[in-house]
Amino acid sequence: MDMQLTKSAGLRGELNIPGDKSISHRAIMFGALSDGTTEITNFLQGADCLSTISCFQAMGVPIENHTDRVLIRGVGLHGLRQPEQMLDVGNSGTTTRLISGILAGQSFTSTLNGDASIQKRPMKRIIDPLTQMGADISSLHNNGCAPLSIHGGQLHGIAYQSPVASAQVKSCVLLAGLYADGITSVTEPALSRNHTELMLSGFGAQVETNGLTAAVHPEPKLTGQKIAVPGDISSAAYWIAAALAVPDSELVLKNVGINPTRDGILRVVEAMGADVVREHIRTISGEPVCDLIVRSSSLHGVTVAGDLIPTLIDEIPVIAVLACFADGDTVIRDAQELKVKESNRIDTVVDGLRAMGADAVATDDGMIIHGGKTLHGAVIDSHLDHRIAMSFAVAGLMCEEPTTIRNADSVVISYPDFYESLEKISVR
Repeated sequence: MDMQLTKSAGLRGELNIPGDKSISHRAIMFGALSDGTTEITNFLQGADCLSTISCFQAMGVPIENHTDRVLIRGVGLHGLRQPEQMLDVGNSGTTTRLISGILAGQSFTSTLNGDASIQKRPMKRIIDPLTQMGADISSLHNNGCAPLSIHGGQLHGIAYQSPVASAQVKSCVLLAGLYADGITSVTEPALSRNHTELMLSGFGAQVETNGLTAAVHPEPKLTGQKIAVPGDISSAAYWIAAALAVPDSELVLKNVGINPTRDGILRVVEAMGADVVREHIRTISGEPVCDLIVRSSSLHGVTVAGDLIPTLIDEIPVIAVLACFADGDTVIRDAQELKVKESNRIDTVVDGLRAMGADAVATDDGMIIHGGKTLHGAVIDSHLDHRIAMSFAVAGLMCEEPTTIRNADSVVISYPDFYESLEKISVR
């Protein structure tokens, strides 16, 4: 599906942000491994999270997905059954990497595969530590990517030094550690999102954190929980950027998760001079949440680099779009991880911005955007990447000529109602 965007006269109103994708995945997984029932509200009904549900249903976990809640009848840490067929992870890197840690400790053999994008994404980063733990896991095409074959068995606790700051790698190893013969720890070069540590503790696991190291004790008794999923700050980021850049805009974004390992987008826009107010700060299911009031602002360029990158890696495409409407230069560094997302997001972002008339340059680990140039409409290929589609939809709101997004329906991965939400807040 293609989508055409035209210049906006302003964005006004209130939006309830859909559930956090990372937390929704984990709630399904941990609920499945628990004793008793887990109830999830504000679950993200996106394609990636539905892939996680289908994988656990295929391993014998009763899961009821209703409109307003998801109910999981947990089977316990050792209650999963061997799937009759290959597990289909769809487009979901989170499903692939986290479930691999769980499968490595099972008493059966399983195979994981997904779409063409997943078959290009690097899995050696989980194969290596799982192998160190004694797992029998292999890339069937011998290229370090899916499909993966996993022969479950007894695992050993390790102290893993991760070469990348990746919550997916960290979570994979910690989840395998639930089945190990001793404590398993992961030390990162920078702190990645910590939803696994918070939620595992909430379900009853013994998790310890110390700086850049997280550790888990084996064989916990997990107990079903009631989980209210906060709104996904990665989804809120598009409306934050749009309201800041489109003149005469004011948006209220409800129920946004502001976990400090995820709130880099707020720190960046505040450094750019944004008018963003946090209201009604509270804690829901162990996660900090607030409402955001965002108003049109005059912005200036900033540098985004270092330990800030893991806190906003998914928001870099829309930060790059926003930088086009700021005075001065914005420099993004230390973001090599963008190359191995659903698309090479360094190239897809810079190519798209240049097609719209922006002054943007790709670098080996990021990009440089010289702000202040007037953008014009263009035809943008999303490369089936949901974050590229939504970021350039935001850019299209500031262009005199129409902007067309190719394969715009890729947004179903993380934000199925994105275009309906845009229609709701658009001033006519």
